[in-house]
Amino acid sequence: MFPALSMLVVFVVLGVPAAIVGITWSALRKDFRPMYRWGMKIIRLGVRAAGLRVTIVGLENIPAGRQCIFMSNHQSNLDPTVLLPAIPGITSVFLKKTLMNIPLLGTAMRMGKFVPVSRSHSREDAAKSVEAGAHALKCGLHITVFPEGTRSPDGKLLPFKKGAFFLADQTDAPIVPVIIRGTAKMMKKGSLRIIPGPAEVRFLQPLQPSSFASREELMQAVRKEMEQDLGLESTTAV
Repeated sequence: MFPALSMLVVFVVLGVPAAIVGITWSALRKDFRPMYRWGMKIIRLGVRAAGLRVTIVGLENIPAGRQCIFMSNHQSNLDPTVLLPAIPGITSVFLKKTLMNIPLLGTAMRMGKFVPVSRSHSREDAAKSVEAGAHALKCGLHITVFPEGTRSPDGKLLPFKKGAFFLADQTDAPIVPVIIRGTAKMMKKGSLRIIPGPAEVRFLQPLQPSSFASREELMQAVRKEMEQDLGLESTTAV
């Protein structure tokens, strides 16, 4: 439990004061970028305190000067803490709507234009999420999403949710597939224990939505790229 406790101490001791100051500063200056940078630095410190050694590969694959949609596999609750600081610039995130209710953190995420996703599966809620994502891209932010919607229990890709692909279709923002390795062993599903070790974040070649005839073809192409890098047999399930 000591690595997990070390991470928690960093997040609480540094994160809470930073959130209080950052929210106030951002509200007065109408600029959340300093708060975002503080947050990423604190996440990096927490990751190091827990003994996670992160290697980043493929930064040259990220299109320069473009707002991108990063789509990553999802194997552990550690994935966001490993991935977000690795993304250049500032990224919004598609995340569960209930997380917006967390005190301080929820306020900071709203100021950072994070996109709440409802589990209701209603078209109205899905349309609102796509609209919010398009607004974030228009404001100069990237979008990060875990298209499986939940953690994979065995490392194989689960079926993809369609929301981010509607966003890509509407905005033609390039999709950068991302593969995270190592985190599944560090923090297993249902456990709070962190086992220190190496993790890798790999940015794959980007795909341009307008190069595909349909959203379904785009989804299959993204899935194929991710499965090939993971060494999995390609499937058509999206």
